[in-house]
Amino acid sequence: MEAVEKKLKALQKLQNIDSKLDAILKVRGDLPEEVQDLEDEIAGYQTRLQKYTDQISELETLISNSKKGIKDSEALIVKYEEQQMKVRNNREYDAITKEVELQKLEIELLGKKIKEAEFNIVKRKEELEAITAQLDGRTQDLNLKKQELTTIVSESEEDEEKLKADREKAVKNIEERLLVSYEKLRINARNGLVVVSVKRDACGGCFNTVPPQRQADIRDMRKIIVCEHCGRILADAELVIEEEKPKKTRAKKGELADS
Repeated sequence: MEAVEKKLKALQKLQNIDSKLDAILKVRGDLPEEVQDLEDEIAGYQTRLQKYTDQISELETLISNSKKGIKDSEALIVKYEEQQMKVRNNREYDAITKEVELQKLEIELLGKKIKEAEFNIVKRKEELEAITAQLDGRTQDLNLKKQELTTIVSESEEDEEKLKADREKAVKNIEERLLVSYEKLRINARNGLVVVSVKRDACGGCFNTVPPQRQADIRDMRKIIVCEHCGRILADAELVIEEEKPKKTRAKKGELADS
């Protein structure tokens, strides 16, 4: 019995610490998730900005290379036209004429590439402007949310750190098998309660009826009893109260009890 009572007290102590930590997190509400979502959204905008910036750079390089190509083709045309003046037969003249036509086609093709690239640059810059505006707006939202979260966290930071330290000590007093079961139940428990008492003949977690015989077993503390419906650990109400509230010092005759 003493061993079981010791285990239950250790679990109840851990439960009390976790409940206090839950209360602290509850005050923060959805702020941590909202901050994370905003950070992810902003990272997405930044990625898109970088992508469009790189594309603009590539298009500008394409325009620069195309303009250089046009100049090279124009120089070749001048060269070929000079050669045409010195040809000795029609075959050489026709060959040079074809080269000139090829260079003119190359100039036309490069001109189209330049126009298309310039159009895409304008489009990308418009997209950059729109994304930048969205990024600025979301960044302002993030800064406000962070300030709000920082204020809330700072108010409870000291208590939270103490509770975390207390939790580290508390888990050391619980055997691994019980601790693993406790943590699994914590994940699935809607209100985070794993160790509960029987109130009005019902489980303090799921409120289903606990049979009288099981209530007797819980009071005897010969073994750890779990709820047949929700799997929570059932503890004697007096044990839970003892762990949740500090005992008042019993007053001696003629003295006041500690308040």
